[in-house]
Amino acid sequence: MPSVTHDDAPPLADLMPWSVAPPRLGRGWPTAPDPASLKARWDALVKAEGPDREALFEPTRSRTLHTAVGQLPGRSGGTERLVRAAGPCPEPVRVLAAPFDEQWLIPDHRLIDAARPELWRVADDRQVFVVESPEVPGSPLLATSLLPLLRPGRIRPLYRRPGGAEPNLAPGLPAHLERLGLSPDPVDFLAWTLTAVRPDLTVPLTRDPGLWARGVESGRRALWLLRRAGERPKLPGGRRPYVRAPLPAHPLTLHYDREEETLRLDEGRVSPVPPEAWDFEAGAGVRVLERWFAARTAEGAEPGTLAAIRPAAWQQTWTSELLELITVLALLAEVRGQRAEWEVTDPVSAAELRAAGVLPVPDSARRPASVLDHHEEGPEGQFALL
Repeated sequence: MPSVTHDDAPPLADLMPWSVAPPRLGRGWPTAPDPASLKARWDALVKAEGPDREALFEPTRSRTLHTAVGQLPGRSGGTERLVRAAGPCPEPVRVLAAPFDEQWLIPDHRLIDAARPELWRVADDRQVFVVESPEVPGSPLLATSLLPLLRPGRIRPLYRRPGGAEPNLAPGLPAHLERLGLSPDPVDFLAWTLTAVRPDLTVPLTRDPGLWARGVESGRRALWLLRRAGERPKLPGGRRPYVRAPLPAHPLTLHYDREEETLRLDEGRVSPVPPEAWDFEAGAGVRVLERWFAARTAEGAEPGTLAAIRPAAWQQTWTSELLELITVLALLAEVRGQRAEWEVTDPVSAAELRAAGVLPVPDSARRPASVLDHHEEGPEGQFALL
């Protein structure tokens, strides 16, 4: 265990002070594991009229067919009220719907009860969203390049502005790290945080450059796996999971054979699947692979609803995603297993950061930056003035 007490380690909420509540959809049908289903659901909605359209939409106090809202920043969804909406579906975007489960979302502000536009304004290929996820065993944080929909934890963007500008770090923290001989790079800080963060979301810092470098190296590997960016991950020794027996069109059951390291989807077989991948949990007693499979095969949607519009058969893209997910989970389990091999020495306490003027952070650092460099379309096609 790290030698510094929890009371001495600074909280993540002070080190990355700007945070946003997770988006709240208010209805499940605007998300799906495949984009074609979303386009079919949209078509069914706009073809329906009167009470039928209202029933399909599933109105809430925040959103009805008559609610007037602007576009999501950076998106091209319509702004006329949904009661009159027509035309094609806004192009679905990738989102992180659950821990390690990448799905698709119709990016239309009219469909989402609380979309958190401040997140959409800073979402780009440089951004990393840090998600507080205390329910995930082994690490209370996830990181993703996709817009996260996970609840209930706060979301802390790494950057306050698009293009990787203005790190979401306590003012003065990068300079203090540099004075200690540590890298002030925001990605390196995030990598250290992923490695060192505790369940209570405090982050012990070290003044030992060697330990910092090892923690950053481990965290950067975890970050690469979580973001799934760049070169595809591979298991060591040339091992890779592949389909040994074709997956059925409508798999109903998922079973793991630990001795054979084989994942069975009915009569379909995938191997080798390391036990670490199968045992990886997304919550207390909830395996990631089981939740991921259920999201693509569950038949619980009520007939006649938009959520009931689903693929007629197992998608080939899901097979590819499953093989990559198995690899990612196995490699992440290895990275997390190494965390117990070291402890934070020569710690930097919260008291030291207060003495250096890094803490407390100003209130402005907890609020979003002004990032508008273009017009945003408001309700009924009017321009929004922010």
